[in-house]
Amino acid sequence: MTTNPTETAPPPAAAGRYLRLAFTIVLAAYGLAIARHPDGGSLMDNVDLPIHETGHLVFAPFGEFLGFAGGTLFQLIMPAAFVAYFLRRKDRHSASVALWWIAQNFWNISVYAADARAQELPLVGGGEHDWAYLLGALHWLPYDQRIARGLWTTGVVIYVAAIIGGLWAVTGTTAAAPLSFAEPTAPREE
Repeated sequence: MTTNPTETAPPPAAAGRYLRLAFTIVLAAYGLAIARHPDGGSLMDNVDLPIHETGHLVFAPFGEFLGFAGGTLFQLIMPAAFVAYFLRRKDRHSASVALWWIAQNFWNISVYAADARAQELPLVGGGEHDWAYLLGALHWLPYDQRIARGLWTTGVVIYVAAIIGGLWAVTGTTAAAPLSFAEPTAPREE
């Protein structure tokens, strides 16, 4: 295989941008599939479930209600901690990926909330249904479907923000501006 000497590989920074752009596009497509069928499961379920269960242990000392809510809370707190970490490091693209994870968790949680009255989902280790308990304690059980739709919609809003944020972080442009992977030039000193 011969190469044309006039052709050069993109600079490493540009290659990294292409990879981040591709990853953002994959997350956009995969997120859309999850949002359309959140009850179908996702690759993230194997990550989310242990985090959820750990949340019950973390919040259990704060009372029964927070013990039940802890699973859901921890599912949102963990990726939010990553968003904060990456923003602090000024890595907006990685922050957008963690934000996408929050959206995916809202869709996952919406399925659990929607099951509060029916209680048809299999529970890890049996026990009481978190959302049946939480909504029952608040006397909101008849509104489980409405609450689930609100959680799902919140996930959609966060998903859109994550994808737009990811694209903006990679391209440094708004959605209306053309994509450019040219290396930034240093400002001229006068």
